[in-house]
Amino acid sequence: MATSSIKYIHPLRTNATHNRSGNSLITDAPVDNNGQGAYFSPTDLAATSLASCMLTVMGIYADQNKLDLGEISCDLEKMMESNPRRISKITIDVKWKNDLSNVDIQKLKNIALNCPVAKSLHPDIEQVINFNLL
Repeated sequence: MATSSIKYIHPLRTNATHNRSGNSLITDAPVDNNGQGAYFSPTDLAATSLASCMLTVMGIYADQNKLDLGEISCDLEKMMESNPRRISKITIDVKWKNDLSNVDIQKLKNIALNCPVAKSLHPDIEQVINFNLL
């Protein structure tokens, strides 16, 4: 079964459906590339996938090891380059309030930094991850 099905919607939008769940999302071209910027752009989704993947694998490890991950969230900035147009840098500021030991925190940070999306992005994309323990 295909993971997702994507349809083009004029002008410069797509509707992507996750086939297993039926959930869908719309993308829009960004304002600086002829779009309205009304939805996530495809490159926004690529960058956002990195933060989502980091938090997901941290949650998996925490659940499997009966750890309380605490309160964790991220703010993300995506930088673009031209010639060719591409993502050049993703900066993620992780805000994390927890009662974990230093050993568990370091293990979880390492898991996050080596998540599948981090390992799948092109090596030319600079990934700057800042963990801010509250």
